[in-house]
Amino acid sequence: DPREVFKPAILDSAASVIFIHNHPSGDPTPSQDDLKITSQLVEAGRMIDIRVLDHIIIGRGSFTSLAGKGFI
Repeated sequence: DPREVFKPAILDSAASVIFIHNHPSGDPTPSQDDLKITSQLVEAGRMIDIRVLDHIIIGRGSFTSLAGKGFI
């Protein structure tokens, strides 16, 4: 739920956020769900004027930056 995800940023009057989560499989390749959720979070952030700078997926010994891959 975007309301819960953005709540700490709203309470702290943040101008931007970076989301991070891990893939227990160890593969940091973004799934279709990751891309869909990221798109929804970016849009929700626009509506409340909080910029999503990145969404980072942590894997075993590596990571993927969705901003770095052009998804944000």
